[in-house]
Amino acid sequence: MGIDLGTCNTLVAVRGQGIVLNEPSVVAVRKGTNQVLMNGEAVGWRAKEMLGKTPGSISAIRPLKDGVISDFEITEAMLGYFIRKVNGKGRIFGPRVVISIPSGITAVEKQAVFQSAERAGARRTFLIEEPVAAAIGAGLPFAEPTASMIVDIGGGTTEVAIMSLADIATCESVRVAGDDMDEAIMNHMKRTYNMMIGEQTAERIKIEIGSASPLPQETTMEVRGRDMISGLPRKTVITSEEIREALLEPVQGISEAVTRTLERAEPELAADLVENGIMMAGGGSLLRGLTSVIQKATGLDTRLAEDPLTCVARGTAIYLEHLEEWKTTLENDMSA
Repeated sequence: MGIDLGTCNTLVAVRGQGIVLNEPSVVAVRKGTNQVLMNGEAVGWRAKEMLGKTPGSISAIRPLKDGVISDFEITEAMLGYFIRKVNGKGRIFGPRVVISIPSGITAVEKQAVFQSAERAGARRTFLIEEPVAAAIGAGLPFAEPTASMIVDIGGGTTEVAIMSLADIATCESVRVAGDDMDEAIMNHMKRTYNMMIGEQTAERIKIEIGSASPLPQETTMEVRGRDMISGLPRKTVITSEEIREALLEPVQGISEAVTRTLERAEPELAADLVENGIMMAGGGSLLRGLTSVIQKATGLDTRLAEDPLTCVARGTAIYLEHLEEWKTTLENDMSA
């Protein structure tokens, strides 16, 4: 199976079946312990519903931060739950697993992924860099002698890569992505309205009225939260213009990462990109107007991949189908 182990969501794809699981990367545990609630079932959607709403005895934790494992034991419990859910409990042998990882992570962080997968029940683990998986999932000619450029905006990281001949020619991984957009919205609400809102509310604002460039018709939205002065619940109305202003910093961070990567490209690859353009993938790329911001900054044709949320997971599934011919380019854990 192929796993897109993301900061916000984990997707699992199985060879020949496509995507079979898409759940939030959230686990509910008893406070002060790493004991997962409800016999290990409080993972994914069930746990996400608890985010920001847990009583004192329970914590809802996101065990990945900036695309890498920040809580080893809880990641292991989460992976184990997802692998069992897809593989079935009666199977004696664990599956071979391809896991996507950010291109900028360290050897220690890679080892943490290997160990978590092994303990969660994987028979053999391979790692694939996220931009490679996203490019394959988006249908780019990544194995051809021509330049393909992918911008994959996830929850914790943005991966920008130029590829040719089945490998990365130049890439950059920046820890500015969807979560930073949510945080920018939360900070804006504090500064402007003295109102505290939770992560889920910030994400809903981003999805409903967030944008990177002016909208044809600007909109408003009612937001509920806690007043920072009185401490009481209240509601207010916000506009799409002010949210666009709040998102300016993370959007610029992503745009600058794209231009920096282009500046490092070999002249021949840069020449190919004039014709081939830039492909955008990942949940963060769905922000309205972001493709036009990137297009304006680079002067290159910028388009959105088909179903950008599932690009990486689809890419891992396609990689699984070609595992024998391509596995020399994968990192694999021989001890697994």
